[in-house]
Amino acid sequence: MVTEVNVCGLKFRNPVIPASGTFGFGTEMYGCYDLNILGGIALKGSTSEPRYGNESPRIAECPAGLINSVGLQNPGIDALVSTKAPALRNIYNGVIIANISGFSIDAYVESCAKAAACPEIDLIEVNVSCPNVHGGGLAFGTSAASAAEVTREVRKVTGSKPVSVKLSPNVTDIVEIARACEDAGADALTLINTVLGMRIDIARRRSIVAAGYGGYSGPGIFPIALRMVHQVTGAVKIPVIGCGGVSSARDVVEMMMAGAAAVQVGSANLRNPMVCKKIIDELPALMQELGLEDLKGLRI
Repeated sequence: MVTEVNVCGLKFRNPVIPASGTFGFGTEMYGCYDLNILGGIALKGSTSEPRYGNESPRIAECPAGLINSVGLQNPGIDALVSTKAPALRNIYNGVIIANISGFSIDAYVESCAKAAACPEIDLIEVNVSCPNVHGGGLAFGTSAASAAEVTREVRKVTGSKPVSVKLSPNVTDIVEIARACEDAGADALTLINTVLGMRIDIARRRSIVAAGYGGYSGPGIFPIALRMVHQVTGAVKIPVIGCGGVSSARDVVEMMMAGAAAVQVGSANLRNPMVCKKIIDELPALMQELGLEDLKGLRI
């Protein structure tokens, strides 16, 4: 069985990628299993400056997933390119994906330029779910115009490094935004990010997470992610990396049948840090069961 896939000219030994924010900077998992079995690794989101993140509590459990409100805690882009990415490359020979967040166009451009200059980083994933501090606080990814602006400006400084824009599901028309990013120069798209959610502590009569709301992820959002991936892959010509509620080899194949070129595994890593290995181990047998020699041309 051939599990290799190609995204933006990059060869992934299989389509399984731990999603940003659920696998640290990769090195944290060293020794748990051979990281080189992974198709790629999406690193923890980085911003132009170090961030402490939101106050605790940051996590609220849900029946089919969890809500997180970590608030982009990270050591900053300089630490990513000088320390974190090189440390991972010393132990991992697959595709390294830098996830970049920002609160202004200038911040995105600065961080993406540094990521593009880092030889250990293969692909830049631009998270447009951050609030635009100069634009009233709405997330960049909630409008086609602002998502396109981020994409266009970032693309000017990233040279030959491919750029994937990670889209938010908290919009009325994700296809319009996807097309706008494609027209602005995106090489790929990643979708979806978390769905805005809330849980309430009824005894204390307040939100469980300190920030009030957070990003809902897990199996509960898989049908939403699948629908959006199918819609977007039918509307754009660039590859789509599917993400959202994936927790099994069957989910991976289903996501690829919706059109995804590769698949990220997110909060399932938080419940079971060995889940990506399990999925990769089970994928060949599932392919044999379905009569698949490779993973090409699965979209329904």
